[in-house]
Amino acid sequence: MKFKYKEQNKEGKVVEGIAESSDTFSLAKEIRERGSTPLSIKEISNKKSNILSFDVDFFKKVSLSEKIMFTNNLSGMLSAGLSLTRALTVLQKQTKNKYFNEILTSLIDGVTRGGTLSVGMDKYPKVFSGVFVSMVHSGEESGNLPKTLSEIGITLKKTADLNRKIKGALIYPSIIVSAIFIIGVLMMIFVVPTLTKTFKDIGTELPTPTKVIIFISDMLSQHFLIFGLIIAFIISIGFFIARFKITQRYFDSFILKIPVLGALIMEMNTARTARTLSSLLSSGVDISKALIITEEVLQNVHYKELIHSSIDSIEKGVALSASFKENTHLYPIMVGEMIEVGEETGKISSMLLDIANFYETEVDNKTQNLSTIIEPVLMIFIGIAVGFFAIAMLKPMYSVMDTIK
Repeated sequence: MKFKYKEQNKEGKVVEGIAESSDTFSLAKEIRERGSTPLSIKEISNKKSNILSFDVDFFKKVSLSEKIMFTNNLSGMLSAGLSLTRALTVLQKQTKNKYFNEILTSLIDGVTRGGTLSVGMDKYPKVFSGVFVSMVHSGEESGNLPKTLSEIGITLKKTADLNRKIKGALIYPSIIVSAIFIIGVLMMIFVVPTLTKTFKDIGTELPTPTKVIIFISDMLSQHFLIFGLIIAFIISIGFFIARFKITQRYFDSFILKIPVLGALIMEMNTARTARTLSSLLSSGVDISKALIITEEVLQNVHYKELIHSSIDSIEKGVALSASFKENTHLYPIMVGEMIEVGEETGKISSMLLDIANFYETEVDNKTQNLSTIIEPVLMIFIGIAVGFFAIAMLKPMYSVMDTIK
């Protein structure tokens, strides 16, 4: 397999290149043997991109709950004394997901041929993340794979719980906004045209808000297809612009400055960073590799850049806590202080776990109250929308009544 890699040599210079290797771990080992530090390693896909081709893998997926069940069951069977091949075979027979069944077949075949579980998993990055594969690899090297798999199961469950709580908090406002949008469209198509006809019969001069609503109503009722194409074009342009790095930077900065939501995102990223690092370090992954994987896990570009810069700092002998203490706008002050204590006592992994547990609890508490916080905002939004519509439609009527008087 071919990989594109980025390494930092003995002189501190970052070098990029392409190399062939059996897997990412072997290539990382080769880089370290020549005295350099691996910063990133990505497999180069041999698949040719074609606009007309259809990626059937888009519909192939393994849910988080299936992966949690897989790791917990595999850990249990290995702890009970079953061989890895037999345990995988049992799990393959139990799964109802055809795609996951294919993956397990491939893993069984690889292990039977003398390969390792981590190398087999590394072939499916969409199913097994870098954190997952690295922890399994460390578990294999330490000879404690069952315990490592159990820890992976706990990490995945924490992630699933966090995602579920966030989605649960957003269900209520999503339903309200969707209902308002549907009602608004129906009113524009069926109610406003009747009022428009009345205004034309009267022949009075219409105010600007009324003209705006009538224009939107005409577009929806008479030119629905054109209106839909315009909206689709605007959305497409938005997605296209969003792919640029500079756009992502501005958007991620804006999100962090939003009251309540910004603090929630900060705590979510803090919890995710701490738990990922804790899981990797406790599994025996070296700090540089752990930070590289953590960078891939995070979504916000500012957090990714901070973790990336901390890799360079660590290679120069700077403590990990320094990066967090210098960036309190991204990570709370407590994080850097606790990591520093962990470095001094040699218990950085357990300190990171405490940080993760604390901020996961904070996120849990805030998401439970999120609906209560959003409700007044929704009421204000609904009030403004209804008030604008009422004024726009009623003002011309009052003008006519005043003329009659």
